[in-house]
Amino acid sequence: MHSPTEADTCAEELRAALAAHGITLPSLGVDLPAFASRCPVRPLIALGNCNLLTAQALTAALRKGAA
Repeated sequence: MHSPTEADTCAEELRAALAAHGITLPSLGVDLPAFASRCPVRPLIALGNCNLLTAQALTAALRKGAA
């Protein structure tokens, strides 16, 4: 089972990687209900909602990285 600390670290690393491309997802974070479950599961990283400009920037960054 993964720890909350590991999930927090993952979320912060993702936040930093996105920021390096000028992308901010304000709702990005650990999905806390995943840790409240009776059955141990892999933690989820909630990406949240974003506006059209952010979605376009994210798409461009992913395409650039794939090239």
